[in-house]
Amino acid sequence: MSRPQDPHRPFLPFGNPFRMILPKSSYLSPKLIALLNTFEETLTERLKKLKPRDREDVLSLSWMRFAIESLCGIHTDIKTLITALELPVCDWDDKWIDVYLDNSVKLLDICIAFTSEISRLNQGRLFLQLALHNLGGDSSKKSVRALSSLDGWRQHISSKNPRLDNCFSIMDSLTQTLDLPKIKNSAKGKVLMRAMYGVKVVTISLCSIFAAAFSGSAKKLMDLQAPNTCLWAEAFADLQTFVNTEIRSTCSSGRVTALKELEAVDASAKKLFPIVQNEVDPIEAEMLQNPRSDLGKSEEKLSQGLDLLAKEVDNFFNIILTGRDALLGNLRIGGNASDSVQNNKVEGQAVR
Repeated sequence: MSRPQDPHRPFLPFGNPFRMILPKSSYLSPKLIALLNTFEETLTERLKKLKPRDREDVLSLSWMRFAIESLCGIHTDIKTLITALELPVCDWDDKWIDVYLDNSVKLLDICIAFTSEISRLNQGRLFLQLALHNLGGDSSKKSVRALSSLDGWRQHISSKNPRLDNCFSIMDSLTQTLDLPKIKNSAKGKVLMRAMYGVKVVTISLCSIFAAAFSGSAKKLMDLQAPNTCLWAEAFADLQTFVNTEIRSTCSSGRVTALKELEAVDASAKKLFPIVQNEVDPIEAEMLQNPRSDLGKSEEKLSQGLDLLAKEVDNFFNIILTGRDALLGNLRIGGNASDSVQNNKVEGQAVR
Protein backbone atom coordinates (compact mmCIF):
# COMPACT_ATOMS: atom_id res chain seq x y z
CA MET A 1 0.00 0.00 0.00
CA SER A 2 3.00 2.30 0.21
CA ARG A 3 3.20 4.89 -2.54
CA PRO A 4 6.40 5.86 -4.41
CA GLN A 5 6.25 9.42 -3.09
CA ASP A 6 5.61 8.23 0.45
CA PRO A 7 7.85 5.20 1.02
CA HIS A 8 7.25 3.60 4.37
CA ARG A 9 8.05 0.56 6.37
CA PRO A 10 6.06 -2.58 5.77
CA PHE A 11 5.07 -4.10 9.03
CA LEU A 12 6.66 -7.54 8.49
CA PRO A 13 10.40 -6.78 8.27
CA PHE A 14 11.30 -10.06 9.99
CA GLY A 15 9.01 -12.48 8.17
CA ASN A 16 5.62 -13.90 9.02
CA PRO A 17 5.25 -14.03 12.82
CA PHE A 18 2.57 -16.71 12.59
CA ARG A 19 5.14 -19.25 11.50
CA MET A 20 6.39 -18.88 15.04
CA ILE A 21 3.06 -18.36 16.77
CA LEU A 22 0.95 -21.04 15.12
CA PRO A 23 3.21 -23.57 13.35
CA LYS A 24 1.54 -26.28 11.31
CA SER A 25 2.36 -28.86 13.93
CA SER A 26 0.68 -26.96 16.75
CA TYR A 27 -2.65 -28.19 18.07
CA LEU A 28 -5.46 -26.00 19.33
CA SER A 29 -8.52 -27.50 20.93
CA PRO A 30 -11.95 -26.70 19.45
CA LYS A 31 -12.59 -24.46 22.47
CA LEU A 32 -9.43 -22.41 21.88
CA ILE A 33 -10.13 -22.15 18.16
CA ALA A 34 -13.66 -20.91 18.94
CA LEU A 35 -12.31 -18.31 21.38
CA LEU A 36 -9.76 -17.06 18.85
CA ASN A 37 -12.30 -16.97 16.02
CA THR A 38 -14.79 -15.06 18.16
CA PHE A 39 -12.13 -12.48 19.03
CA GLU A 40 -11.00 -12.04 15.42
CA GLU A 41 -14.56 -11.90 14.08
CA THR A 42 -15.41 -9.19 16.61
CA LEU A 43 -12.29 -7.28 15.60
CA THR A 44 -13.29 -7.60 11.95
CA GLU A 45 -16.73 -6.12 12.63
CA ARG A 46 -15.23 -3.23 14.60
CA LEU A 47 -12.91 -2.41 11.69
CA LYS A 48 -15.73 -2.56 9.15
CA LYS A 49 -17.87 -0.19 11.21
CA LEU A 50 -14.94 2.18 11.61
CA LYS A 51 -14.50 2.73 7.88
CA PRO A 52 -15.97 6.19 7.11
CA ARG A 53 -19.00 6.25 4.83
CA ASP A 54 -17.70 9.29 3.00
CA ARG A 55 -14.30 10.91 2.46
CA GLU A 56 -15.54 14.03 4.22
CA ASP A 57 -15.92 12.00 7.40
CA VAL A 58 -12.22 11.12 7.46
CA LEU A 59 -10.49 13.07 10.23
CA SER A 60 -13.66 14.72 11.45
CA LEU A 61 -13.57 14.91 15.25
CA SER A 62 -16.67 12.70 15.43
CA TRP A 63 -14.90 9.96 13.43
CA MET A 64 -11.75 10.30 15.53
CA ARG A 65 -13.83 9.97 18.69
CA PHE A 66 -15.42 6.82 17.26
CA ALA A 67 -11.93 5.49 16.39
CA ILE A 68 -10.74 5.91 19.99
CA GLU A 69 -14.01 4.44 21.23
CA SER A 70 -13.37 1.42 18.98
CA LEU A 71 -9.85 1.10 20.35
CA CYS A 72 -11.27 1.06 23.87
CA GLY A 73 -13.59 -1.75 22.80
CA ILE A 74 -10.76 -3.72 21.19
CA HIS A 75 -8.58 -3.49 24.30
CA THR A 76 -11.56 -4.53 26.42
CA ASP A 77 -12.09 -7.50 24.08
CA ILE A 78 -8.55 -8.76 24.73
CA LYS A 79 -9.22 -8.63 28.47
CA THR A 80 -12.37 -10.66 27.93
CA LEU A 81 -10.33 -13.21 25.99
CA ILE A 82 -7.74 -13.45 28.78
CA THR A 83 -10.56 -14.14 31.21
CA ALA A 84 -11.94 -16.90 28.97
CA LEU A 85 -8.49 -18.46 28.50
CA GLU A 86 -8.00 -18.77 32.25
CA LEU A 87 -4.26 -18.37 31.73
CA PRO A 88 -2.48 -17.71 35.05
CA VAL A 89 0.11 -14.95 35.08
CA CYS A 90 2.61 -17.49 36.41
CA ASP A 91 2.28 -19.30 33.07
CA TRP A 92 3.09 -16.17 31.05
CA ASP A 93 6.54 -16.14 29.50
CA ASP A 94 8.75 -13.40 30.96
CA LYS A 95 9.25 -11.96 27.48
CA TRP A 96 5.47 -11.61 26.94
CA ILE A 97 5.20 -9.69 30.20
CA ASP A 98 8.18 -7.45 29.44
CA VAL A 99 6.84 -6.60 25.97
CA TYR A 100 3.33 -5.95 27.31
CA LEU A 101 4.55 -3.64 30.07
CA ASP A 102 6.89 -1.79 27.71
CA ASN A 103 4.15 -1.37 25.10
CA SER A 104 1.65 -0.14 27.68
CA VAL A 105 4.05 2.62 28.79
CA LYS A 106 4.49 3.68 25.17
CA LEU A 107 0.71 3.80 24.63
CA LEU A 108 0.30 5.92 27.77
CA ASP A 109 2.93 8.34 26.40
CA ILE A 110 1.03 8.54 23.10
CA CYS A 111 -2.22 9.27 24.95
CA ILE A 112 -0.50 12.05 26.89
CA ALA A 113 0.77 13.56 23.63
CA PHE A 114 -2.72 13.47 22.10
CA THR A 115 -4.21 15.03 25.23
CA SER A 116 -1.55 17.73 25.07
CA GLU A 117 -2.47 18.54 21.47
CA ILE A 118 -6.20 18.65 22.22
CA SER A 119 -5.47 21.04 25.10
CA ARG A 120 -3.34 23.20 22.79
CA LEU A 121 -6.19 23.41 20.26
CA ASN A 122 -8.60 24.31 23.04
CA GLN A 123 -6.29 27.11 24.15
CA GLY A 124 -6.38 28.48 20.61
CA ARG A 125 -10.15 28.82 20.91
CA LEU A 126 -9.59 31.58 23.47
CA PHE A 127 -8.30 33.81 20.65
CA LEU A 128 -11.48 33.12 18.67
CA GLN A 129 -13.78 33.82 21.60
CA LEU A 130 -12.01 37.11 22.30
CA ALA A 131 -12.24 38.06 18.62
CA LEU A 132 -15.97 37.32 18.54
CA HIS A 133 -16.49 39.36 21.70
CA ASN A 134 -14.71 42.39 20.27
CA LEU A 135 -16.47 42.11 16.94
CA GLY A 136 -19.68 42.83 18.78
CA GLY A 137 -18.68 46.40 19.52
CA ASP A 138 -18.67 49.58 17.43
CA SER A 139 -15.43 51.19 18.62
CA SER A 140 -12.27 51.14 16.55
CA LYS A 141 -10.36 49.89 19.61
CA LYS A 142 -12.46 46.73 19.65
CA SER A 143 -11.80 46.21 15.96
CA VAL A 144 -8.07 46.44 16.63
CA ARG A 145 -8.40 43.94 19.47
CA ALA A 146 -10.43 41.60 17.27
CA LEU A 147 -7.77 41.82 14.59
CA SER A 148 -5.06 41.07 17.14
CA SER A 149 -7.00 38.04 18.40
CA LEU A 150 -7.50 36.68 14.89
CA ASP A 151 -3.79 37.10 14.23
CA GLY A 152 -3.05 35.33 17.53
CA TRP A 153 -5.26 32.44 16.42
CA ARG A 154 -3.45 32.21 13.10
CA GLN A 155 -0.02 32.06 14.77
CA HIS A 156 -1.19 29.61 17.42
CA ILE A 157 -2.74 27.16 14.98
CA SER A 158 0.34 27.15 12.73
CA SER A 159 2.69 26.37 15.61
CA LYS A 160 3.85 22.81 16.27
CA ASN A 161 3.59 20.57 19.30
CA PRO A 162 6.97 18.88 19.99
CA ARG A 163 5.23 16.01 21.79
CA LEU A 164 3.72 14.88 18.50
CA ASP A 165 7.18 14.36 17.02
CA ASN A 166 7.91 12.02 19.91
CA CYS A 167 4.80 10.00 18.97
CA PHE A 168 6.30 8.92 15.67
CA SER A 169 9.48 7.59 17.30
CA ILE A 170 7.38 5.76 19.90
CA MET A 171 5.30 4.11 17.18
CA ASP A 172 8.45 3.12 15.30
CA SER A 173 9.65 1.31 18.40
CA LEU A 174 6.25 -0.37 18.83
CA THR A 175 6.50 -1.86 15.34
CA GLN A 176 9.72 -3.57 16.37
CA THR A 177 7.77 -5.76 18.81
CA LEU A 178 5.36 -7.02 16.16
CA ASP A 179 7.75 -9.88 15.43
CA LEU A 180 6.60 -12.15 18.23
CA PRO A 181 8.68 -14.83 19.95
CA LYS A 182 8.20 -18.54 19.36
CA ILE A 183 5.63 -20.00 21.74
CA LYS A 184 6.47 -23.45 23.13
CA ASN A 185 4.17 -25.90 24.89
CA SER A 186 1.34 -23.43 25.45
CA ALA A 187 -1.72 -23.60 23.24
CA LYS A 188 -3.34 -20.84 25.28
CA GLY A 189 -0.20 -18.76 24.90
CA LYS A 190 -0.38 -19.11 21.12
CA VAL A 191 -3.98 -17.87 21.11
CA LEU A 192 -3.14 -14.97 23.43
CA MET A 193 -0.14 -13.85 21.37
CA ARG A 194 -2.07 -13.98 18.10
CA ALA A 195 -4.91 -11.93 19.58
CA MET A 196 -2.50 -9.42 21.11
CA TYR A 197 -0.82 -9.14 17.75
CA GLY A 198 -4.10 -8.03 16.16
CA VAL A 199 -4.68 -5.48 18.90
CA LYS A 200 -1.20 -4.04 18.43
CA VAL A 201 -1.45 -3.74 14.65
CA VAL A 202 -4.78 -1.89 14.81
CA THR A 203 -3.65 0.28 17.73
CA ILE A 204 -0.42 1.36 16.03
CA SER A 205 -2.25 2.09 12.77
CA LEU A 206 -4.92 4.26 14.40
CA CYS A 207 -2.36 6.09 16.55
CA SER A 208 -0.35 6.76 13.39
CA ILE A 209 -3.47 8.22 11.77
CA PHE A 210 -4.10 10.46 14.78
CA ALA A 211 -0.51 11.68 14.90
CA ALA A 212 -0.61 12.51 11.19
CA ALA A 213 -3.94 14.30 11.59
CA PHE A 214 -2.78 16.41 14.54
CA SER A 215 0.59 17.24 12.98
CA GLY A 216 -0.84 17.96 9.53
CA SER A 217 1.86 15.82 7.94
CA ALA A 218 1.55 12.43 6.23
CA LYS A 219 5.32 11.90 5.88
CA LYS A 220 5.44 9.34 8.70
CA LEU A 221 2.00 7.86 8.21
CA MET A 222 2.31 4.09 8.54
CA ASP A 223 1.14 1.48 6.07
CA LEU A 224 0.97 -1.79 7.98
CA GLN A 225 0.31 -5.18 6.41
CA ALA A 226 -1.33 -8.12 8.13
CA PRO A 227 -1.04 -11.73 6.90
CA ASN A 228 -4.10 -13.22 5.23
CA THR A 229 -4.27 -15.88 7.93
CA CYS A 230 -5.89 -13.24 10.15
CA LEU A 231 -9.66 -13.09 9.77
CA TRP A 232 -9.54 -9.31 10.21
CA ALA A 233 -6.76 -8.67 7.65
CA GLU A 234 -9.00 -7.67 4.73
CA ALA A 235 -11.16 -5.31 6.81
CA PHE A 236 -8.03 -3.74 8.27
CA ALA A 237 -6.41 -3.23 4.85
CA ASP A 238 -9.63 -1.71 3.49
CA LEU A 239 -9.92 0.76 6.37
CA GLN A 240 -6.25 1.72 6.35
CA THR A 241 -6.12 2.27 2.58
CA PHE A 242 -9.25 4.43 2.59
CA VAL A 243 -8.18 6.64 5.51
CA ASN A 244 -4.48 6.92 4.62
CA THR A 245 -5.26 7.85 1.02
CA GLU A 246 -7.51 10.69 2.17
CA ILE A 247 -4.96 11.92 4.72
CA ARG A 248 -2.23 12.05 2.10
CA SER A 249 -4.52 13.90 -0.28
CA THR A 250 -5.47 16.42 2.41
CA CYS A 251 -1.92 17.02 3.61
CA SER A 252 -0.56 17.43 0.08
CA SER A 253 -3.11 20.20 -0.62
CA GLY A 254 -1.20 22.61 1.62
CA ARG A 255 -3.93 23.05 4.23
CA VAL A 256 -2.96 24.31 7.67
CA THR A 257 -4.61 21.32 9.33
CA ALA A 258 -6.06 17.96 8.39
CA LEU A 259 -8.85 18.13 10.99
CA LYS A 260 -12.19 18.98 9.37
CA GLU A 261 -13.65 21.10 12.18
CA LEU A 262 -10.39 22.97 12.63
CA GLU A 263 -10.23 23.63 8.92
CA ALA A 264 -13.76 25.08 9.01
CA VAL A 265 -12.79 27.45 11.84
CA ASP A 266 -9.64 28.53 10.05
CA ALA A 267 -11.58 29.22 6.84
CA SER A 268 -14.09 31.39 8.75
CA ALA A 269 -11.30 33.28 10.51
CA LYS A 270 -9.58 33.98 7.19
CA LYS A 271 -12.79 35.49 5.78
CA LEU A 272 -13.11 37.82 8.76
CA PHE A 273 -9.50 38.96 8.87
CA PRO A 274 -9.48 41.24 5.78
CA ILE A 275 -12.91 42.66 6.67
CA VAL A 276 -11.79 43.66 10.18
CA GLN A 277 -8.43 44.85 8.86
CA ASN A 278 -10.21 47.47 6.75
CA GLU A 279 -11.88 48.93 9.87
CA VAL A 280 -15.53 48.24 9.31
CA ASP A 281 -17.81 51.29 9.56
CA PRO A 282 -21.56 51.15 10.37
CA ILE A 283 -22.49 51.05 6.67
CA GLU A 284 -20.27 48.04 6.09
CA ALA A 285 -21.23 46.32 9.34
CA GLU A 286 -23.81 44.14 7.63
CA MET A 287 -21.18 42.38 5.57
CA LEU A 288 -19.50 41.37 8.83
CA GLN A 289 -22.50 39.54 10.26
CA ASN A 290 -22.41 36.37 8.16
CA PRO A 291 -18.67 35.63 8.51
CA ARG A 292 -18.91 36.41 12.21
CA SER A 293 -21.88 34.06 12.59
CA ASP A 294 -20.04 31.35 10.62
CA LEU A 295 -17.01 31.70 12.88
CA GLY A 296 -19.18 31.43 15.98
CA LYS A 297 -20.89 28.26 14.75
CA SER A 298 -17.70 26.58 13.59
CA GLU A 299 -15.93 27.50 16.84
CA GLU A 300 -18.76 25.96 18.87
CA LYS A 301 -18.65 22.77 16.79
CA LEU A 302 -14.88 22.57 17.27
CA SER A 303 -15.27 23.06 21.02
CA GLN A 304 -17.81 20.26 21.36
CA GLY A 305 -15.78 17.90 19.18
CA LEU A 306 -12.56 18.48 21.11
CA ASP A 307 -14.28 17.98 24.47
CA LEU A 308 -15.80 14.65 23.41
CA LEU A 309 -12.54 13.48 21.86
CA ALA A 310 -10.60 14.40 25.01
CA LYS A 311 -12.97 12.26 27.10
CA GLU A 312 -12.43 9.22 24.85
CA VAL A 313 -8.64 9.63 24.89
CA ASP A 314 -8.82 9.84 28.69
CA ASN A 315 -10.94 6.68 28.75
CA PHE A 316 -8.41 4.85 26.57
CA PHE A 317 -5.59 6.03 28.84
CA ASN A 318 -7.38 4.58 31.85
CA ILE A 319 -8.06 1.26 30.14
CA ILE A 320 -4.33 0.88 29.38
CA LEU A 321 -3.29 2.07 32.83
CA THR A 322 -5.64 -0.16 34.81
CA GLY A 323 -4.78 -3.19 32.67
CA ARG A 324 -1.09 -2.60 33.34
CA ASP A 325 -1.65 -2.07 37.06
CA ALA A 326 -3.79 -5.20 37.30
CA LEU A 327 -1.08 -7.33 35.67
CA LEU A 328 1.60 -5.92 37.97
CA GLY A 329 -0.63 -6.59 40.97
CA ASN A 330 -1.11 -10.20 39.96
CA LEU A 331 2.61 -10.65 39.39
CA ARG A 332 3.22 -9.54 42.97
CA ILE A 333 0.73 -11.98 44.46
CA GLY A 334 1.15 -14.77 41.90
CA GLY A 335 -2.51 -14.57 40.92
CA ASN A 336 -4.45 -15.34 37.78
CA ALA A 337 -4.58 -13.06 34.74
CA SER A 338 -8.33 -13.54 34.50
CA ASP A 339 -8.68 -12.31 38.10
CA SER A 340 -6.87 -9.11 37.13
CA VAL A 341 -9.38 -8.53 34.35
CA GLN A 342 -12.37 -9.08 36.62
CA ASN A 343 -11.01 -6.54 39.12
CA ASN A 344 -9.94 -4.08 36.46
CA LYS A 345 -12.91 -1.73 36.75
CA VAL A 346 -12.63 -1.43 40.54
CA GLU A 347 -8.90 -0.79 40.36
CA GLY A 348 -9.43 1.76 37.63
CA GLN A 349 -11.70 3.75 39.90
CA ALA A 350 -9.05 3.62 42.61
CA VAL A 351 -6.43 5.00 40.21
CA ARG A 352 -8.70 7.88 39.28
